Amino acid sequence: MTFTTRPEIRGTFGVVTSTHWIASSVGFGILEKGGNAFDAAVAAGLVLQVVEPHLNGPAGDLPAILYDAEKRKPEVLCAQGTAPAAASIEHFEKLGLNLIPGSGLLATVIPGAFDGWMLMLQDYGLLSLREVLEPAIDYAKKGHPILPRVSYTIEGLKEFFTDEWPSSAEVWTPDGKTPAPNTNFKNPYLADTYQRILDEAEAESNDRSGQISAAREIWRNGFVADAICNFLSEASVMDVSEQKNSGILVREDLANWQATIEDTTSIDYHGWRIHKTQPWSQGPVMLQALSILKRFDLDAMDPNGEEFIHTVIEVMKLAYADRETYYGDPDFTDVPLDYLLSDKYAAERSQLIGEKASFAQRPGHLPGFEHLAEGYIARAQRDFEVTCGVSAGEPTMAHLTEKRGDTVHLDVIDRWGNMVAATPSGGWLQSSPVVPGLGFPLNSRAQMFWLEEGVPNALAPGKRPRTTLTPSFAEKDGMQLVFGTPGGDQQDQWQLIWFLRFVHHGLDLQEGMDCPLFHTNHFQSSFYPREVKSGEMTIEPAVGQDVIDGLRARGHVVTVAEPWSIGRLTAALRHPCGMLQAAATPRLMQAYAVGR
Repeated sequence: MTFTTRPEIRGTFGVVTSTHWIASSVGFGILEKGGNAFDAAVAAGLVLQVVEPHLNGPAGDLPAILYDAEKRKPEVLCAQGTAPAAASIEHFEKLGLNLIPGSGLLATVIPGAFDGWMLMLQDYGLLSLREVLEPAIDYAKKGHPILPRVSYTIEGLKEFFTDEWPSSAEVWTPDGKTPAPNTNFKNPYLADTYQRILDEAEAESNDRSGQISAAREIWRNGFVADAICNFLSEASVMDVSEQKNSGILVREDLANWQATIEDTTSIDYHGWRIHKTQPWSQGPVMLQALSILKRFDLDAMDPNGEEFIHTVIEVMKLAYADRETYYGDPDFTDVPLDYLLSDKYAAERSQLIGEKASFAQRPGHLPGFEHLAEGYIARAQRDFEVTCGVSAGEPTMAHLTEKRGDTVHLDVIDRWGNMVAATPSGGWLQSSPVVPGLGFPLNSRAQMFWLEEGVPNALAPGKRPRTTLTPSFAEKDGMQLVFGTPGGDQQDQWQLIWFLRFVHHGLDLQEGMDCPLFHTNHFQSSFYPREVKSGEMTIEPAVGQDVIDGLRARGHVVTVAEPWSIGRLTAALRHPCGMLQAAATPRLMQAYAVGR
């Protein structure tokens, strides 16, 4: 018998797994009420904004992969907001900036999460707006046990909030005090915002679809838009650049944007078909890594051994170099994705993997795109000479850097076979001052753009930043799997490692999550201040000292993390017979899977 930290949740009715036990319970309650996977995902996602406000919020971003059992086709819900119409490289350069700050109003793109959840509910769900909104309203109004890490984050920013972002101090430090860990914390401002949206939507229409449409319109053209744009029209606030800057988002930006549905990007791997987002997200980087790894006998490798870890690390370095070189919004740039995912290219890249760790940045030099490869190599060596004040960026592991935000994740499967994998993020309490009266801040996703003309991820009006948010869907012989994790640049690294152990070594969902994780920091970070740590990797100590010593002997610069500190994976699996499974990481002691 294999012993795991959590039971492997199994059943046939439905499963919900997420990065917070309350959200998982709420989502499963929606299934019990007769809702489908999409209803459950929306309700759980809205609750995650309340219980993990240091990791996501209403004005953040949302990519999701949706599988409709009737359509029998996975699709991507893209609720990644675009750059405002006034977002030009020239504007930022005139402010003396080499990089877009990792916090504050200047880094805001159009908020996408709320409209994305409403689109999912409207086009795929069954329940009413009230039924999915009420749990979030209830927890915001009546309170929830505040996570210790939320409390520590607020305490670290308390003085900054008081001095620079007083609207944030009002929400996060009521009565001037940091809420103590595990005490009941309320956000009445957010509760009032969602309650007003619900009341106005129900007053507008008696029809389910009409009410959801009204809620979307209230967000982009009603009192929510009024509050956001009135605040931005006057505010100039301190951000991570250690200067005060004003936002450039205006009413027309909000009014003219909506979430969309699009096709996935996918490849075959050892009988599985793996689906990810388009290259406006880093999603295809996992597909590139899998394509290269087809050339290695991973079955014969110890899944916690030196050879496996070295091989995967070196492959990820190559895939991420291509991410930094070629990925961007395909509506604006020609991303040679077919070539990057081709067997021919993967075979060429596999030849670069040696016995020693590489310290070079090695993007592929694709025909006609050679200038982009040289440009990335130069950019990775550049000193941007930026300051890095309080409330910066997004880390790879938020629990190790309390002042920065991160991400959440959820997976849902219902009894009919509908599935959702969603990775909401952005709009966390560290990112930007709270919009007065609304109870939530704006996002800082624009920090992922480059202020450099001619590169695929260059800032431009109406363009999606090349985000790190990347849910997953995989299928094989009637089995279907949804999975994902928070973690910024590490998302597709941790998912890749878990998936490889699942496919090649037969580890069940929870077994794989209990295994030690690792990642490379070798490539250019997506987050301010855009650091490169050549040859560096981080690993959990459970692999054993012999493995760590072996990796160092191969030349890797190894940082040994605290035990049980890397990765926040969740996953759910449907078997052809209708049996369901779900699992959640034990790390941080807050993710949980629920099902029957």
